[in-house]
Amino acid sequence: MNTLFDKIWDSHVVQEVEDGPTQLYIDRLYCHEVTSPQAFDGLRRRGIKPLRKELIKCMPDHNIPTLNQDKPIEDPVSRHQVETLEKNAKEFSLDYYGIMDGRNGIVHVVGPERGLSLPGMTIVCGDSHTSTHGAVGAVAFGIGTSEVEMVLASQCVLQQKPKAMRIVVNGKLGKAVTAKDVALFLMSKISTSGATGYFVEYQGEAITSLSMEGRLTLCNLSIEMGARGGFIAPDEVTFNYLKGKEFSPKGEDWEKSVAYWRTLKSGDDAVFDKEVFFDAKDIEPRITYGTNPGMGIGIKESIPSLEEVEPKGRDSFLKSLDYMGFTPGEKLLGLKIDYVFLGACTNGRVEDFRDFARIVKGKKKADNVIAWLVPGSWQVNQQIKDEGLDKILIEAGFEIRQPGCSACLAMNDDKIPQGKYCVSTSNRNFEGRQGPGSRTLLASPLVAAAAAVTGVITDPRELI
Repeated sequence: MNTLFDKIWDSHVVQEVEDGPTQLYIDRLYCHEVTSPQAFDGLRRRGIKPLRKELIKCMPDHNIPTLNQDKPIEDPVSRHQVETLEKNAKEFSLDYYGIMDGRNGIVHVVGPERGLSLPGMTIVCGDSHTSTHGAVGAVAFGIGTSEVEMVLASQCVLQQKPKAMRIVVNGKLGKAVTAKDVALFLMSKISTSGATGYFVEYQGEAITSLSMEGRLTLCNLSIEMGARGGFIAPDEVTFNYLKGKEFSPKGEDWEKSVAYWRTLKSGDDAVFDKEVFFDAKDIEPRITYGTNPGMGIGIKESIPSLEEVEPKGRDSFLKSLDYMGFTPGEKLLGLKIDYVFLGACTNGRVEDFRDFARIVKGKKKADNVIAWLVPGSWQVNQQIKDEGLDKILIEAGFEIRQPGCSACLAMNDDKIPQGKYCVSTSNRNFEGRQGPGSRTLLASPLVAAAAAVTGVITDPRELI
């Protein structure tokens, strides 16, 4: 096969079970508060300890508030989950980045920014968006709680090997077209199940031209196409991003590592189980209109008419539009919105705040919009200050909250009220995802910023 996926996967195989799964060695396990409690309880019941503690990092992110983090969490369920993770990390002597710790943040933001996620690694977490870490050239995927326990105990996991898929996006991206738009475009073309059973390698000029932040966004959304994970071969962009980070190799080890990382690419003769090709010129700023991430359109396009939808999908299409309050054939440009959310493991990095600030600089937040701007980590929060982005945002009438998953999902205080429209830079627009009855329109930071200052869905190209 000679694909990069094969190279990384095969080099981590401990043994293969006949007519069964592969025992795969894991280089990094991330634990957050939601999917780890039962895993630690399992260790206690069996009287065992984590095998390789130095390869495990723990931090809360889903349940933590984004205001007043120096005070006890008010919601008893959220408080219990966060306190339980801290207790488990302490009992088993694991590294713990707690609330208000300068190293804390969304696990999928913290891992790459600190050099904990490196090329050639196998990386897991009890969270589907672990695919984010594939941006550094790693095989990264989400696992269930019982598998978290398996990795804690053995530093291995049992997995069926996925098939290999290549998605190529040729050409240069247009004005105001971001990695988020690329991902939303891909989902609309191959559907939210089009990559089921595959591990995706992204290639092409439009991909290699992305910054590391953009690559993290794209790989984050691989799971929304049904993929087991997605990744990009490491290159100079990767090496420049990782150099000098806290946990990146140093000195001679750095040179040796980069020499090895340069070999991590699919061969010219690589054979993929599935390949799809797209042209960057066909991608414009995008927004979703439905209740799965594949239900999206170009910002100037109309929602499909009923005739454009396959007959077998029409009932669910109409049900989705009914929930969102839309009709077939409707345009979204000019739609009045209520909330804007910038953040999440999809778009909570400093580049996303740069993009948002680029649009709102010299303007004012629309009176009808409530905006939540949430850095993905304390390090991102510091970068925002160091670059003076906070001053631009505050002058435009925006407030920067404290790091956390925030309004990506309704597991903390940041919930969108019933019936309200939120232009969100997060990854999922399912019914009730951001709060019971909430209506989510997924978009890039540029589209979110344009809506925040105009109060309606707006083409960001008109404001740049």
